[in-house]
Amino acid sequence: MARGSTRPTSRDVARAAGVSQAAVSLVLGDKWRGRVSETTAERVRTAARDLGYRPNLAARNLRLGHTRTVLLVVPALTTEFFAGVYTGAARIAAEHGFGVVLYPSPEGIGPARDPFHSARAALDGVLASSMAADALTAIRGDQLPLVMLDSDPHGSLGAATVNLDIADGVRQVTDHLLGLGHRHFLHLAADIPSWTFAVRAHELATRLASVPDTRVRTIHAPISIEGAQQATTAALTGPGPHPTALVCDDDKLATGAYKAIRRLGLRIPDDLSVTGLDDLALATAIDPELTTVRLDAELFGERGMQALLAVLDGRTPTQGDIPVQLVVRDSTAPPRSRP
Repeated sequence: MARGSTRPTSRDVARAAGVSQAAVSLVLGDKWRGRVSETTAERVRTAARDLGYRPNLAARNLRLGHTRTVLLVVPALTTEFFAGVYTGAARIAAEHGFGVVLYPSPEGIGPARDPFHSARAALDGVLASSMAADALTAIRGDQLPLVMLDSDPHGSLGAATVNLDIADGVRQVTDHLLGLGHRHFLHLAADIPSWTFAVRAHELATRLASVPDTRVRTIHAPISIEGAQQATTAALTGPGPHPTALVCDDDKLATGAYKAIRRLGLRIPDDLSVTGLDDLALATAIDPELTTVRLDAELFGERGMQALLAVLDGRTPTQGDIPVQLVVRDSTAPPRSRP
């Protein structure tokens, strides 16, 4: 379009595509499915693109009473996992004309200050991690559509949930170690009272209880390298039989455990096999590389946003947990025979 010419309107798009203005609004508002054909929708998109048409979202949103903005509440921005969740969520949101405001809950969990004077006026919906659930008391009110990530399907404020199959990930880790011959386990658990970490502890204990002559001891640590190092050192230098396998709730805890094990003069995996969960970049940065469970954070964010968009559209979100995958590397091996 020439410089200084009139900006194209939805009427121009309708005329070029040979459809009504109502059809243009449906297609460009992503509300066309079941109302117009795929062929018509593509014709409208092509006409809009050729004309350089951009809908006035601000004006439309004022008419509809929506901001097309959702809030993503995560426990922290200090791990790449939640960066991946944001990337996936923002990608799907952008495809549907939504923006995403990212809000980390202070210290990972606990109440958060309201990032908006009136959340109901500023947001269309909320997507939140279970580890930041307490923050919702300040920002959700009782009006905002909500989808919970990594949360108890039966106790998440009545909201829809989207979960990774963490229970299966723990079963894969446990079966791998049992298959190598390990029977004495140490569980380095995250010191965070959330559903996802409770699932890990429950699945590990349940699986080991079904195998004779196994035992597991659980210790807790904050999700930090220093905290994991201190907890692991205390456990391995204390009285009682020593484990042959250390199961960590995530890769960051495993990294701290590595430091403790090395400083005690022990070798991985000769003296102690170690596993993590997440498959962060840390997993291949440490030596030996870490056996861990791969979680697709971006897919997790995508599914979460798709579920929230379904809720906003009055539909039931797709059910089913997202599969996870055990990645076996050099940090696990059969236990060394001891006299």
